[in-house]
Amino acid sequence: MISTLSVAGYRSLRELRLVLGRLTVVTGPNGSGKSSLYRSLRLLADCAQGGVVSSLAREGGSPSVLWAGPEGRGVRRRSPVSLRVGYAGDGFGYLADLGLPGGDAARSAFTLDPEIKRELVWAGPVLRPATTLLQRRGPLVQVRGDDGGFEALVADLEGFESALAVAGDPVRTPEVLAVRDQIRSWRFYDTFRTDPGAPARAVQIGTRTLALADDGSDLAAALQTIAEIGVVDDLDACVDDAFPGSRLRVSSEGGRFDVAVHQPGLLRPLRAAELSDGTLRYLLWVAALLSPRPGELIVCNEPETGLHRSLLPALAGLITRAALRTQIVVVTHDAQLSDLLEDEADTTTIRLVKREGETRILGSEALDGPPWTWGTR
Repeated sequence: MISTLSVAGYRSLRELRLVLGRLTVVTGPNGSGKSSLYRSLRLLADCAQGGVVSSLAREGGSPSVLWAGPEGRGVRRRSPVSLRVGYAGDGFGYLADLGLPGGDAARSAFTLDPEIKRELVWAGPVLRPATTLLQRRGPLVQVRGDDGGFEALVADLEGFESALAVAGDPVRTPEVLAVRDQIRSWRFYDTFRTDPGAPARAVQIGTRTLALADDGSDLAAALQTIAEIGVVDDLDACVDDAFPGSRLRVSSEGGRFDVAVHQPGLLRPLRAAELSDGTLRYLLWVAALLSPRPGELIVCNEPETGLHRSLLPALAGLITRAALRTQIVVVTHDAQLSDLLEDEADTTTIRLVKREGETRILGSEALDGPPWTWGTR
């Protein structure tokens, strides 16, 4: 489980250190930095997939994503411009430090692409020289050898490549592989489409689906997988919580799957194409959160969007059920959903505010937060 998330130099997040729990709720008014925090987690996931630089370029590149303010109140910038993201837990920690292109890269046509300047993987909750397992500076990637020293793994890594994406030797870098696999198991769900042409409304070829697709296109297959190898009692309970007396089934004709919702008083079930937007959206969250193989982290961005207020208690119950099986981060601006989730004994609530253009944690001072060090370039 992730216990610490740190972000520095990203949009309005000049320096933010968070303690994450089994269920963490990130809330705050519009413009407080919630979306930036959500995206910073996605950037960490992109590092493991090898796509962090292209992801940042799609956001507008270095001019759009890097912190442009001063280093402190009344202090002009002296250190290099950088965007840093990292996490730590009881097992391993990882950080990536990105900055502006230099040398030959500065003359490239890809002027919006930042470079990965530095990466570190370590054991334990805090970065220490003695527990560092992998270190990357520029093109050189080194790993801890059997003698305790560092030996070169790659000497010519490009600035747009992540060490996690290339350090794939199970003999020399088993811990790095463990970090990469952990991050790659993270799942991110944003606003689902529910319009008439939404993928979730279409009949689809069904195959066992352990994780709902980002666009919800395999909704019926994901629900049927939960019914067969997941916790079917949770599935039935979550449907009944939201729509009392209703039953969810998946129809299959010639291998093509469709959702069928049996509601009290109706003579036939309603198919996915017939469901209301709110009903379909709730079922998408059910499929996302009750996955039989949930991975190590599920991040939900504003799951309340498009749901009627009466469904929020059922949504909160769904999220808390899921948090019994995996770590959950919920980003929301809805006070009711936040309060419902905060009533759970194990919920960690983080309230963000923006002051002088900088995102901060409400009630927290600059030096508060979990132990963390970025090291130096």
